[in-house]
Amino acid sequence: MLHLRAVCPPEQTDQAIELLRAHAGTAHLIVHRGAAVAPEGDLIEVDLAREAADEVVDSLCALRLDRTGGITLEALDTALSDAADAAEEAAPGEGADAVVWQELLGRTGEESRWNATFQAFLVIACLLAAVGVITDSPVTVVGAMVVGPEFGPLAALAVGAVLRRWDLLRQAAAALAVGFPVAMVFTGAIVLLGDAVGVFDTAAIVGNHEVDFVYQVGEASFVVALLAGAAGMLAMTSAKSAALVGVFISVTTVPAAGYAMVAAVAGSWDRAGYSILQLFVNLVGIVLAAAIVLILRRRKQRSGDLLRPLSRG
Repeated sequence: MLHLRAVCPPEQTDQAIELLRAHAGTAHLIVHRGAAVAPEGDLIEVDLAREAADEVVDSLCALRLDRTGGITLEALDTALSDAADAAEEAAPGEGADAVVWQELLGRTGEESRWNATFQAFLVIACLLAAVGVITDSPVTVVGAMVVGPEFGPLAALAVGAVLRRWDLLRQAAAALAVGFPVAMVFTGAIVLLGDAVGVFDTAAIVGNHEVDFVYQVGEASFVVALLAGAAGMLAMTSAKSAALVGVFISVTTVPAAGYAMVAAVAGSWDRAGYSILQLFVNLVGIVLAAAIVLILRRRKQRSGDLLRPLSRG
């Protein structure tokens, strides 16, 4: 279940209430007359079955409440109520399969912005990957995968392309275009300094090691990236967000960036080149698969809309 709050101009409150009462997927409708201060108006609260949320939010946006008032959504972990159970039963489909598009836009928009925190996480992740490569530690490389924040902008690229939100597309592309080069340059400088003072031995990467999979790009790399992108977008568009951890540790984006810098400092330009190619293959595969998942889910949801009951009957 989701909890919706809407700040509504008084002259539109009755219309909004009627809309919410008529929908089969709503429960616990509450109205606070004159409770909203900025902007002024009435406060409406209602619990929604997740599979009904997208239609309800679109209907409220059609009343321009997103402009004249405000609409917020938050997840409910527990709802002990026969009315809530009835709403979930009446709403078509399964909650885990439902996509709340406004929620997805808000989430990807927030996670795709380039800022100091995003850059710091990416730098730390690349440094962890570099240390894992130098010490031949797969565990450290996996840790770098988990720390890396790059899936947010990659998901935003897919969402922006499918929904034609060019502002989101530009924002995500800028985060990646700035974030990775800055992180790689910083990582290269730290590795070079560490190699000069004897903390790191970049020459150790020459030979066969457990972490060589990072730069060994091939068809399997693209397949893994496709699978990870599909799983990641399924997790973001459903209630199965815990699956994102598996996505983070299945692709070699950050590790490839870190390996490239270590190989460059060591003078192993062939490995550095393959690592950059690995990075590119993973980025493209993730975005492509994520976009395909979004297209398929959007088509399925539109088909379901044709059969969706509009009221409690």
